[in-house]
Formats: sequence, structure tokens, C-alpha cells
Amino acid sequence: MIATVVWGTGNVGRAAIRAVDAHPALKLSAVLVHDPAKVGKDAGALAGVADLGVTATDDIESVLAASPRAVVYAASGDVRFDDALADIVRAVRAGAVVVTPALYPLYDQRNAPPELREPVLKAIEDGGGSLFVSGVDPGWGNDVLPLLISGLGTDVDAIRCQEIFDYSTYEQPDSVRYLVGMGQPMDYDPPMLMTGVPSMVWGGQVRLIARGLGVEVSELRETLDRRPLEETVSTRTMGEFEKGTQGAVRFEVQGIVDGEPRIVIEHVTRIHPSCAPDWPSPPSGDGAHRVIIEGRPRIEVTVEADDEGENRSAGGNATAVGRLVGAIDWLAATKPGLYDALDVPLRPAAGKLGRRRP
Repeated sequence: MIATVVWGTGNVGRAAIRAVDAHPALKLSAVLVHDPAKVGKDAGALAGVADLGVTATDDIESVLAASPRAVVYAASGDVRFDDALADIVRAVRAGAVVVTPALYPLYDQRNAPPELREPVLKAIEDGGGSLFVSGVDPGWGNDVLPLLISGLGTDVDAIRCQEIFDYSTYEQPDSVRYLVGMGQPMDYDPPMLMTGVPSMVWGGQVRLIARGLGVEVSELRETLDRRPLEETVSTRTMGEFEKGTQGAVRFEVQGIVDGEPRIVIEHVTRIHPSCAPDWPSPPSGDGAHRVIIEGRPRIEVTVEADDEGENRSAGGNATAVGRLVGAIDWLAATKPGLYDALDVPLRPAAGKLGRRRP
């Protein structure tokens, strides 16, 4: 059994605890938390399942000193990127296989800036650990899934990956209100939507698709559209969002190939279904991920996932976490290194069929 630590117990961490517990090759050895109120609580209680007999702690030094074989780093890197990088380097240097969505510039690690790659590579050399980074938007929906489906086509003109979500189900108020700008005046400049930031976050996934297809992206282009709420709305998790404030966002990161946008990652997010009803919507519920292959034949695949009481935002997190946690045993059996989604195989759920903790 591979001793595995889950570091962080938010949206991603809760799903990670469940995924580690369900994996037949992994054993949950520790859970690291930042909030003092969570210290001493059973990991199962934090993850919404039965008790697991693992007590949450904030003692990073002791947990890493025990030399865990793997770490699922589920703490946010959105507003604390340097801290997240330092934490991850520390765990890799301790010899752990680390999987995480926190370091988006390393989605396409081969083209990541040297100042990010070099500390990780040095930690791998010093400690013998590994690192695999994949997104929660979800990573598989913007790399391995579109590449797999593209192989079904006779002719492929363009690939479009869509995330379509009602953000009122995403229980990270600071990210939703301030990073993305939901509920802010329309003249507010959300950091996540500033020119160049979407390309910085999702450009690596565009390049991963291009690499898988054997084509070259000459440049990245961005589009952005924002809509105000026509009425004040009330949400279950984040309170009210006032009329006239930002209620929906639609943006694209386009990979230009031979002068045309051939590889596109698109996000359509709302704080309420009534906003921007003319934009793409999920078939049902709160959200979905969609891949569209324009060509002959035209292929469209939509994936919906339910988790934590039919919360499709949580379901998207859970499938992204499944991709990361499912890679741990492969990484543990492979030589130390820095890996991306094209390196790490997507495998069947061997040994999981019929296993479910209440």
C-alpha cells in the first residue's frame, strides 16, 4: 500500500480524501489542514464519509518527516502561488510523489518558465520525488479527452473544450467574487480575467493538445464577454448578488494554428441560470464539460458528474481529483521526474468496481 497524504480539505481536498480511501493501492496516512478548527477531526468527517481513523493535523514537519510515498496537494494556489510552490517543492524533496492542480503553469511543464521548473527539478534530484500537475477545470477535459475523441474523426478542423457552470455551487466565495468578479460592478477588473491571465492559466492545456496532435501553436489569443444580472439573485452558499453587477462571464483561449483558431478552451460561467441565457448551457443541472470536434464527422461529447448531493461543481472537482489520485501508483512505479498529462496514462478503475465506503 502506498502511504498517501492529503494536504488541504477544501473542495478538492474533500474529494481527494474519498478518492485515496477508495483506491485499492493507496492508504490514507495523514491529512494536513490550515484551519485550527479542523485540527483533531477525523478525515472522514471532513470529507463527508464515515470515520477513517486518520486525524487531521497542521504539523507539516512531522507529516513529511514520516516520509510518505505520495502527497495529494489540494491547497489552493490561486492567491498564494509562491507558498503553494514552496510547499510542493518541500514535499517532492522529502521523496514524495506529488499530484496537484495548484501550479497551472506546469500543466505543460516542458514550456513552463525556468524559474518554476528549476526548483522542482532540483527537488526531484535531491529527494527522488515526482510531480504531476493537472487542472480541476477539469484537466482531463482539456487534454486527454479531446485528444482521444479527435482520433475518431476522418478530418479535424478545430477542437473546442468547454466548461459550463453555475458558480453559485462553487464554495469558494473569494475566488468567485474577487478573482472572477461575480457580484462586482461591471467596471471592476477581475484579476482572473485581465488580459494575458487566461492564457497564462489555460495556455498550457492548449499547447498540450497541440503537442498531442503534432501541430504548432503560433500564438494564443483571448476573447472575453461579461454580462450583468438583470435582477438581484440569492444563492444557497454565497448570499445575494445584486442587479447590475457581473452575473456571467464567457472567455476563450484560442490556439492559432496556420492563422486560424484551431484549438480553443472556452469557459462559460454564471452566478445564476437567468443570466446570459443565450450562451451555451449544460443539458441539466448546474454544469457540464463538453468537447466539440469540428470536422467530418462533427463529434460532440458532454460529461456531467454529480457529487456531494448532486453538486456538479463538486462532481467536476471529483473527476479531476480522480485523474490525479489515479496516477499515484503509476508515478510511484516510474522513475522520479516532472510529468504532464501526455506522460501519465489514463487507466481503467482496476480494483474499484463495487467498492464504496458509506
